[in-house]
Amino acid sequence: MRSAKGNLSFSAAVLHAALDCSVPAGCAGLVVGLSGGADSAALLAASVALGQEFRALPLRAVHIDHGLQDSAATFREACHRLCQHLAVPLSIIRVEVDARAGRSVEACARDARYAAFAQELKVAECLLTAHHRQDQAETLLLQALRGAGVKGLSAMPACRELGLGWHVRPVLDVPQRELLRFGEQRKNFVSTDPMNTDLRFDRAYLRRAVWPLIEKRWPGAEMSLSRTARHMADAQQMLNCAAAPEVARLRDGEALSVPGLRALAPFKRMSVLRQWLAEAGVEAPPAARLREALRQVLEAHSDHQPAIAWGRHALRRYRQRVFLTDVDPPRLQQGSWPSTRGAVFSLGGNLGRLSWGAQAGGIAAAALPAIVTVRGREGGERLKPAVLARTHTVQHLCQSHGVLPWMRDALPFIFAGDDLLAVADLWIDARFCVAAGEPGLCVQWTGGPIMT
Repeated sequence: MRSAKGNLSFSAAVLHAALDCSVPAGCAGLVVGLSGGADSAALLAASVALGQEFRALPLRAVHIDHGLQDSAATFREACHRLCQHLAVPLSIIRVEVDARAGRSVEACARDARYAAFAQELKVAECLLTAHHRQDQAETLLLQALRGAGVKGLSAMPACRELGLGWHVRPVLDVPQRELLRFGEQRKNFVSTDPMNTDLRFDRAYLRRAVWPLIEKRWPGAEMSLSRTARHMADAQQMLNCAAAPEVARLRDGEALSVPGLRALAPFKRMSVLRQWLAEAGVEAPPAARLREALRQVLEAHSDHQPAIAWGRHALRRYRQRVFLTDVDPPRLQQGSWPSTRGAVFSLGGNLGRLSWGAQAGGIAAAALPAIVTVRGREGGERLKPAVLARTHTVQHLCQSHGVLPWMRDALPFIFAGDDLLAVADLWIDARFCVAAGEPGLCVQWTGGPIMT
């Protein structure tokens, strides 16, 4: 249904059609992201009006409390009253916003919000947010002013993976005024966010000070810019399709081949790197940051190990391969471990666990005390990796075997008193082993990250 001005008139039927186009077939439930403002209130009301008509999916709401404003309690109360009125279950999640140097409060709050949503979503649930057509147009303009490439100019996708489910924006083609008109009867259940009128923030400045001038000069700007974003999304999809075979060709285990990247035409490299990150489920950094990462990966001296961080991720180069890692290496859980078959030691930090296994020529059970100690390296540890081998520092062994430098502090060192028995499942000190062919013990490491 169209309004007098030719715009899409929002209704439950319009929402149903949008959800049909954007919600994946395996969806198990709908979760409306409720801010306490009018847009998300209208989306929740329309979702309730659908009843059981959309795949009979259960509906609930989630409010993220950033704690950044004195009015946070007002937002919580508005969400509570609206959900009580509409008989919708509500979860309120408090988050801490880490406003890092060089990043805006807006960006940090957004990251914290979606991280919380990702953790909150159950398997195959869809988060619905009320981003509308003007939001999409504003996002394209802001990205253009930041010098974004095709990916950034695609603005906001209608559907993307998030946590164990998806994030769907079903009203991206709906004008805000139509959304607000639908939600008019719920106006007593909403609150106004002061950040939306604070001209210190980029989006508020664009919306309040710039957008009225744009609309006055170009009345159809909102629709035109949204259409441009769709064109850019189509172009990005074509780039992704072209880059996927190159990514497959350049894969080197969990990494990408640096010589392979270097051999590509310069205009292909960024697309390949973006596609590789996308296949890992990681959003690429801004174009300027990604370009700098690529420059360092390709141009740094062979003995250098560049690391380029953004958010919670980093790109690192080692021995002609580029790796995607966490920005902070995992921390090893240290402690005592019984030296009996079947005893398990959890290393923490996504590092998996250790257990004792059988191995001919392994550690002599008689050489083990009842309890051994697991701890990280301190530097200078030495080990004899084979009967006929010389004693080497563990640092030397790591270098010769290509253990990733940023993972070396996560290696579990197993001690019997002051004696180093083994380093993870990589090396056993031959001085504590039984004769070749005789039954002994070994360290088994399962669920750990890649180390070489």
